[in-house]
Amino acid sequence: MRRPFLLLVPVVLTSSCAQDRGDFPSLLPRPIEQRSDAEPDRPLPVAAPDPALDAQIAKLMQEVEAADAGFAKAANTAEQVARGARGSAEGSEPWLNAQMALAEVDVARTAIQGPAAELEQLAIDRAVAGQPPYPALTAARETVTARAAAQFDRLRAIEALLA
Repeated sequence: MRRPFLLLVPVVLTSSCAQDRGDFPSLLPRPIEQRSDAEPDRPLPVAAPDPALDAQIAKLMQEVEAADAGFAKAANTAEQVARGARGSAEGSEPWLNAQMALAEVDVARTAIQGPAAELEQLAIDRAVAGQPPYPALTAARETVTARAAAQFDRLRAIEALLA
């Protein structure tokens, strides 16, 4: 019986310390703490159709298609030559032929850079003029970037055949 009483004594003693000693501010959030500092949602402006720009993009994409086809032809040839030269000694005729074919692939790969730069310049010019992004231009730039990356990867894969 004495033990429960001993456990109750500290509770009773500490409860006497918990009395209201003054007027304190509330710990609830203040109005200034309830506002949001997030940027408001602003709808992106929609680009107006531009037939002249569409024609430029179409012309540049035709150049990209031609450059991609030229690269594919050179890459296929280089891959065949590199497979034939696999295991050849460095400096041997098959190895040198493969190196020349790789150089031709590298040159063919640069053909896509001209139209890519022009597409990029069109986007820069629109941004400088304060115009909204043009969806067809954005899609064309993404396509060209992906194709250029694929060409680079293909070149590296052909080079790996000779390693």
